[in-house]
Amino acid sequence: MSDERDDLTELRAEINEVGRSAAKRFDPGRGALTIAVAVSAILVSMVLPWDGGRNGLDVLLGEARAIPKVFAHAALAGGVLLSAVTLLARRWALAWVSSLALFVASVSGVLSIWTTQTTTGHQPGEGPGAGLVVAVVAVVLLLVKWLRIAASRPPIN
Repeated sequence: MSDERDDLTELRAEINEVGRSAAKRFDPGRGALTIAVAVSAILVSMVLPWDGGRNGLDVLLGEARAIPKVFAHAALAGGVLLSAVTLLARRWALAWVSSLALFVASVSGVLSIWTTQTTTGHQPGEGPGAGLVVAVVAVVLLLVKWLRIAASRPPIN
């Protein structure tokens, strides 16, 4: 009888540990495909024109205005690297960190588009290139996806 109680106690403890571990993880479901496509779009946007004939890699590595350069770094760090790590680890905390990083990236992306359209003179700026627009749209899409995943966590009892 004592052995049965010990076995049940151990089984209960093991089940509780599995439950705690599962509560820290999420399942992105079909959203994983959307995240993968958006990450791929960011990577493709790096070879497309961003600002004044410079492609995203030139903006990232070369001489460029400060805000598009910040966006290029934020898009790669938050949109590509952090999204990939979060998708592989499937941890709620990383989903929130990804959301925060992508919020910063999306704000800097919108500001990047704005700065390419403005000048100090009366003539409008040359405007954003297709790559910059694709990258901003992909970052905003990732932000929405990660926020939905992070906010979908059921309350812990």
